[in-house]
Amino acid sequence: MSECSESMLAGAGGWLGRVPYHEMWSKMREQAELVNCSGRGELIWLCEHEPVYTTGKRGIDNRSGASLPAELVRTDRGGETTFHGPGQLMLYPVISLRRRGVGVKQYVRLLEASCIELLAGLQIQADRRCGFPGVWTKQGKIAALGVRVQRGVAYHGMALNVAVDSNWFAAINPCGLQSGVVNISDYGEPPALPALAKRWQASFLAALPAG
Repeated sequence: MSECSESMLAGAGGWLGRVPYHEMWSKMREQAELVNCSGRGELIWLCEHEPVYTTGKRGIDNRSGASLPAELVRTDRGGETTFHGPGQLMLYPVISLRRRGVGVKQYVRLLEASCIELLAGLQIQADRRCGFPGVWTKQGKIAALGVRVQRGVAYHGMALNVAVDSNWFAAINPCGLQSGVVNISDYGEPPALPALAKRWQASFLAALPAG
């Protein structure tokens, strides 16, 4: 990445604290439209949400029961139903893939790589699983992924389980593989979310091609 490109993004966005999902989704769409129209305004937001279940535009129903213990929001991203809430770190880049010459598949791998590198820095070994977006450890899925690309601009992003109450995941099959869900806290005391957000932002920036 060029020094100019990094400085442009490094000062934008950042840690927002706990934000309601609807508010964050609206912010992402507005920012993506700004990037579409002007070619400017790329940024990286990181936050935590109040409890909510979200599902992708295909609307795949992977609930384990008839109801969910929190609101279900149908979004415009890809992917199945998943949970977002306290103890989970969200990475939401709004990036012009077209300007940076990045394909969608390459971008998905870039997101995954930034998370894998972040976890390696915490001495947690994680990797991809062929054909399934996200990041896994040997014990289970630790990060989910779902993006939307519209007119060459990507938004939505990744959800990393830091210290999420596992009862929220009992209502769904969050990874489509009947495998477990794990947290960073299962491997040791996690950093505070603002500090972890700063590290993940740096990891993502290091992986992002210059634009």
